[in-house]
Amino acid sequence: MADVTVRPMTIGDADRVLAIYQAGLDGGDASFETIAPTWAAFDAARLPQHRFVGVDGDGTVRGWVAVSPTSTRAVYAGVVEHSVYVDPAARGRGVARLLLDALIASTEAAGIWTIQAGVFGENTASLALHERAGFRVIGVRERVGRHHGRWCDVILLERRSPTV
Repeated sequence: MADVTVRPMTIGDADRVLAIYQAGLDGGDASFETIAPTWAAFDAARLPQHRFVGVDGDGTVRGWVAVSPTSTRAVYAGVVEHSVYVDPAARGRGVARLLLDALIASTEAAGIWTIQAGVFGENTASLALHERAGFRVIGVRERVGRHHGRWCDVILLERRSPTV
């Protein structure tokens, strides 16, 4: 997407980031969550040095990516779980791939060797995106939870750094 650039997320992006998050949740195939957190909760749960937004030519945030630690144990310091969300109006235009590429560069520079994700089996666009970005399926958590009255499988994905 030629008109989108990626930059670090700032507190000034909070309203747009949370609105995009909520739009993804409203779609029903992004998460078991149904309501986006407050900015304070979002901020507390994600590593500040690995948060990015995709911004179009007029300065509008069109998507975001961020990571959370998977554990507080030192042995897992190089393992994170990520989320990537794109404004519905900007889907299919390469925003998520730009964000994932920035995230991969950032995490590898910081010595992080594994990025994990959990994706609903119905979210075929996200599964294809992750495969193109070098993620591989490591398992399926079958019928792990109910969402909007239906049982959902979660596909577990990971990307292992070839350099860290």
